[in-house]
Amino acid sequence: MKMKTIQITQMKKADWPAVSGIYRQGIETGMATFEQEVPEWDYWNQHHVDSCRLVAREGEKVLGWAALSAVSSRCVYGGVVEVSVYIAEEARGNRIGERLLSRLIDESEAQGYWTLQSGIFPENVASISLHEKLGFRKIGFRERIGQLHGVWKDNILMEKRSKETG
Repeated sequence: MKMKTIQITQMKKADWPAVSGIYRQGIETGMATFEQEVPEWDYWNQHHVDSCRLVAREGEKVLGWAALSAVSSRCVYGGVVEVSVYIAEEARGNRIGERLLSRLIDESEAQGYWTLQSGIFPENVASISLHEKLGFRKIGFRERIGQLHGVWKDNILMEKRSKETG
């Protein structure tokens, strides 16, 4: 797919049909998440940080999204969030994930978050590579952390510490 001008903008509620469709594509790969169904907007909205919700657009078409979710309700972890980045199937391989994650890092620091973390399946080599390229490091390996379709899955824990915050 030849990309024209891609803009990274704030996600709006009106983007949810496109965002949820891209999320569904990620679920269907079996390499992106333990989730098996896309939640309704209200549930997703409640479980993601209000700020730092981004979409990549080509015109009006949403090609990818990124957002943060809290890792704990304890105040001591208030600056620690988990990263989600999903790219539409037809737009993968065009550095959209890099642009989204780079902007998400900048916006997270502006909002005072000091640690970004991601749990990534080992077979999701593209996501691991993207995170490493943007300064995340592998800090752990969680063996058989959960099941997906009855199969135990491992997870690589990656983190990026802010040089600006914390």
